[in-house]
Amino acid sequence: MIEDSPFVAAAPVLVPMPAERPYTYAVPAGMRVVPGSIVRVPLGPRQVAGIVWDGAVEKVDAKKLRPIEQVFDCPPIDRAMRRFVDWVAQYTLSPPGMVARMLLRAPEAFDPEPWIEGLQRTLLAPDRMTGARQRVLETAEGGLAWTRSGLAHAAGVSSTVIDGLRAQGVFETVMIPPRPVVAAPDPGYAIPELMPDQGAAAQMLRANVAAGVFNVALLDGVTGSGKTEVYFEAVAAALDQGRQVLILLPEIALTHAFLERFQQRFGAKPGEWHSDLPPRMRERVWRQVAEGGVRVVAGARSALFLPFKELGLIVVDEEHDPAYKQEDRVFYNARDMAVVRGHIGSFPVVLASATPSVESRVNASQGKYNRAVLSARFAEAALPHLKAVDMRRAPPARGGFLSPVLLDQMHQTLERQEQSLLFLNRRGYAPLTLCRVCGHRFGCPVCSAWLVEHRFRGQLVCHHCGHNERRPEACPECGTLDHLVACGPGVERIAEEVVTHFPDARTIVLSSDLMGGVRRLRLELEAIADGEADIVIGTQLVAKGHNFPNMTLVGVVDADLGLANGDPRAAERTFQLLSQVTGRAGRTGKKSLGLLQTFQPDHPVMRAIVSGDAEAFYEREIAERERAALPPFGRLAGVIVSAVTRAEAEGHARGLRRAAPEATDLFVLGPAEAPLSLLGGRHRFRLLIQGERRADMQGFIRAMLANGPKQRGSVRVQVDIDPQSFL
Repeated sequence: MIEDSPFVAAAPVLVPMPAERPYTYAVPAGMRVVPGSIVRVPLGPRQVAGIVWDGAVEKVDAKKLRPIEQVFDCPPIDRAMRRFVDWVAQYTLSPPGMVARMLLRAPEAFDPEPWIEGLQRTLLAPDRMTGARQRVLETAEGGLAWTRSGLAHAAGVSSTVIDGLRAQGVFETVMIPPRPVVAAPDPGYAIPELMPDQGAAAQMLRANVAAGVFNVALLDGVTGSGKTEVYFEAVAAALDQGRQVLILLPEIALTHAFLERFQQRFGAKPGEWHSDLPPRMRERVWRQVAEGGVRVVAGARSALFLPFKELGLIVVDEEHDPAYKQEDRVFYNARDMAVVRGHIGSFPVVLASATPSVESRVNASQGKYNRAVLSARFAEAALPHLKAVDMRRAPPARGGFLSPVLLDQMHQTLERQEQSLLFLNRRGYAPLTLCRVCGHRFGCPVCSAWLVEHRFRGQLVCHHCGHNERRPEACPECGTLDHLVACGPGVERIAEEVVTHFPDARTIVLSSDLMGGVRRLRLELEAIADGEADIVIGTQLVAKGHNFPNMTLVGVVDADLGLANGDPRAAERTFQLLSQVTGRAGRTGKKSLGLLQTFQPDHPVMRAIVSGDAEAFYEREIAERERAALPPFGRLAGVIVSAVTRAEAEGHARGLRRAAPEATDLFVLGPAEAPLSLLGGRHRFRLLIQGERRADMQGFIRAMLANGPKQRGSVRVQVDIDPQSFL
């Protein structure tokens, strides 16, 4: 064991690679390491950063040990975080080194930020006084240290004025600590007036924080009910206790609007953490979180692995969102892992959503979570009136996709100078392009998927692997010119149809593949909120948390789209997505309408949304899950086997199936070709393991992998505990 003593002979170090256990390194004389120390160690020919871990060192000949090269001047990773890494690795069946890798994503942050050269006023006076010099001296009163550029900007003078005063000894050079990335939030900056139900929910959350122990609260409120203001009160309570706070958000696009709301409440923005953050800023945020300087972080799912010094609350906003599931290297659901992080650290967790996941609703009904319900919109604004448009009775014109009912409502909305939103969860112009002469279909050369036409860019694109090619004029199969036809609509095609019906309307298309990336997307969202668009056409990006004050009509172009697959969560996902997108209408109190174009108006999901009876939907969905022993009443795990050849993948998958141990509470389905059987040039087979809630799923899979064929050649095996996607 490593003790917190100045000298040890050897230490286990977890390195950021697919290592199943820590490696043992020698600790040079005079070097002090403790569990959690971040160190630099040799690994083969390279030098890598690793974390000194808990547990006993291996019995290895001391002469064979390679020494730790350096201990970084960085706060150690605390015991709770180390336990969390071990727990995630054990639960997801991932190598602990790959989980630790997510902790070590900002290597330049392991060394302290350099201090900055600054200036401080002395007792000397300048040889002559000018107006510019007078402003500088007045600005610098109070003895504070300033940077050269900061003082010049604050005083409204050029830097040469500052240089002249320094040359005369009026200012002396001092070193000042690095600036914080964000100012400290003030819990009492702008305390809001809450509605009675908001106040009751906020009181419950504050009490949970005050208890100082692990608990989970589900904040279940309709769209526009003010859930954010309620959980901000929990954030304020945690800050008052001197604790740090993590707020998880499902999409980067949401971050900007959220930062503004946070600043209005607390007088300062939170720290940001997401993939679009510049590398230098990521390093500064990582370091200041570890040192305790950043008190609140708003970030994507990876923020869960930041090394907080004194974390005291996690909020998971839009907790139902599938974006919280990572399906790369380490497969994990950030919502579930946030609950585990709170349990290990003994602090509260808040889950917030207008359409909670079935799992969270069941946990609340079983008493595992506290539940606070906000059943009305803030300031008594009415929810939109919802109607199903039966496409069998009100079909669109030939070649179109918008029904006369929806087009008529869009005309009326434009006349009132209000905004309409058309929602279709399909990017591009058309999901399939084919030749009318020979029937040739354009497919991805390395995936079993059709190429999606993006007419704005003149390209055919695979949305799975990123392959793209120019849209040709002639069919590559038969050579016929001008006979390629687009089948089905994407948002670009809906935009084309809208322009023909409303040529004078200001139209914006929102999609994740928008040219200009996240920055342009944020600008477009701001423009919509400011009323600079009449008609918005968008994918699921528009469904998530945005507040468009003048939006009074929402039309769902293809409400049946999400129901057309065999995913056991299809009904739940469709209900959540359509409820969220129709909730964009009427948030400021104006009379609003939501229209769902559907060929299945009597489907339980459509009936639940139109009637507004969410409870009936949840009761039905929960009962069906319980009958089928599906999560949360049973357990699921996916094992995905891929290889360069179909025979390799299928042979290995069948070998794993034969190696599955005997069990009465778990059984294996498959192997079968995955619905997306070819992805990035790799053939894929899936095994699905289903079992009782208390079954030892991880032990079963470990035994199957240990007894099955070893991975050779191009074969790769991935394990997905609690799968969200079945493609």
